[in-house]
Amino acid sequence: MQKNNIPLTSQYSQASQLVYGCMGLGGSWNANPISAADIAQAQDVTETALECGITVFDHADIYTLNKAEQVFGEVLKNQPQLRERMVIQSKCAIRFADEYGPKRYDFSAAWIGESVENILRRLHIEQLDILLLHRPDPLMELDETSTVLNQLTASGKVAEIGVSNMHSGQIALLQSQLDKPIVANQIEMSLVQFDWLEEGMTTGSSLARENSFDSHLLSYCQLNNVQLQAWGSLAQGKVTDLSRAQTPQEQRIAAAVAAMAAEYQTSAEAIALAWLMRLPMGIQPIIGTTNPDRIRACAQASSLTLSREHWYTLLEAARGADVP
Repeated sequence: MQKNNIPLTSQYSQASQLVYGCMGLGGSWNANPISAADIAQAQDVTETALECGITVFDHADIYTLNKAEQVFGEVLKNQPQLRERMVIQSKCAIRFADEYGPKRYDFSAAWIGESVENILRRLHIEQLDILLLHRPDPLMELDETSTVLNQLTASGKVAEIGVSNMHSGQIALLQSQLDKPIVANQIEMSLVQFDWLEEGMTTGSSLARENSFDSHLLSYCQLNNVQLQAWGSLAQGKVTDLSRAQTPQEQRIAAAVAAMAAEYQTSAEAIALAWLMRLPMGIQPIIGTTNPDRIRACAQASSLTLSREHWYTLLEAARGADVP
């Protein structure tokens, strides 16, 4: 199903370009225990994703207060044969407010090590394919963080290391003391959130000076085989459903997407995702719907290639103006 050069495929031949994000699994964000209905939902969406050729599953230890991992783990415990068809990644380092302090990020060796043990236990697996550090921690001690990550890969508990929401300098700094290459960086990317693209086209303009995004990130990741993964890729449905579009920008995009979906005879979701997938660095959009029909609608993007003209048409709708 893959059209683009996805760096992850060099390590994981079964890695799909679309990623299923598991944040919606496990019920509500509360202390209630997981239910049989929660497990059944996880099984349904997992099987649907696999049927659609989606083999990469994205977790985080905080999703539904770790219940997303719990229900996914129950699916794997009941159907262990599914594990061989998956690339499973999870994220750690975000800590919510508790008796010890406010919401914070924690790259300490103790917290990362404990987090990985708990992730493996909840998922009922022996090795995590990719561990991503969820958000940059300003208090990171490079020696400490790199040491624990190197220990985790050496022990086999983690196969590969990735990051999330990091710019190129932060990735390079962490990489300088890691034994293995950083394989992925997960950032927000969509037709609504496209500063990562805009910055590279408008260097030196007033818009670029007002925008703090890292203009080197795309080229850095391409040069260093760091897989870019797009969270928020459908902007919570605001670019695929005119009834949910709130701002003038969202309304422009949703109208353009709908017209293009009719022209290509495909779903609006496929058009919005194909816009990201058309870029040559092989971006992996993450989808998070728990609706099986919408998963199938998203999967149509895997067989769709937008023309250059249509790609720029959507960019113009997003910008509200033509390119510089």
